[in-house]
Amino acid sequence: MSHLEMHQFICRTDNYGLIVHDHQSGATLSVDSPDAAAIEGELKKRGWQLTHIFNTHHHGDHVEGTLALKEQFGCTIIGPAAEAEKIPGIRKKVAGGDSFIWAGREVKVFDCPGHTKGHIAYHIASEFSLFAADTLFSLGCGRVFEGTYEEMFHSVNQFRTLSPSTYVYCGHEYTEANGRFAMSVEPGNRDLQKRVGAVAQLRKEGKMTCPTTIGEELKTNPFLRCGSSEIRRNLKMEQATDAEVFTELRKRKDNFK
Repeated sequence: MSHLEMHQFICRTDNYGLIVHDHQSGATLSVDSPDAAAIEGELKKRGWQLTHIFNTHHHGDHVEGTLALKEQFGCTIIGPAAEAEKIPGIRKKVAGGDSFIWAGREVKVFDCPGHTKGHIAYHIASEFSLFAADTLFSLGCGRVFEGTYEEMFHSVNQFRTLSPSTYVYCGHEYTEANGRFAMSVEPGNRDLQKRVGAVAQLRKEGKMTCPTTIGEELKTNPFLRCGSSEIRRNLKMEQATDAEVFTELRKRKDNFK
């Protein structure tokens, strides 16, 4: 079985669009639907027909194009059971712990409350691919809007169980700003220093910084590094739990300029 082709692009302002194609079966999915016209354009360039949408959560910048794409392609919409009433057109409702077959591959679902209460992520282990949307970002994590900080801590850190080689496809191009915050709390991290430099060069060239990998995030993402002695020292939280450190980091990031 050949590997899936992943095509990522920027749409709206800073959203990532992602379409995934199986050349053998012709099955094609869009991870979320931030911009119907942009997605249709990318599909047309490649001669692909959209068969599925994997929705992750109900925010408008992730579902705005869903119905237009369904009308255009007759695609099947899969999405979080907990937010089904907020996402138009869902045909298959899924939740954490569920798995299903797409294009001959097993897709596992993670519950990721925090950014929204019903946010989910999709993992295709055979492709070493995680569609994390607004839970885990490159060098960051999503804002806590509907859930609790503790929920978000567990949502982000559950991905530690995945192979370090797993590619992380997130919902937005936020890496440069996230890197500045990461450097403010762990400036002595040499892996982080190198990565921030590489990210700056990519952005200068107008290139995308994602996908990232679980391995890269474990080395450089402060929200996965709550046990770091440097981060704890800078926060003056040497005796705190990892969840407490995470909460403080997320609150500081909310107000970081």
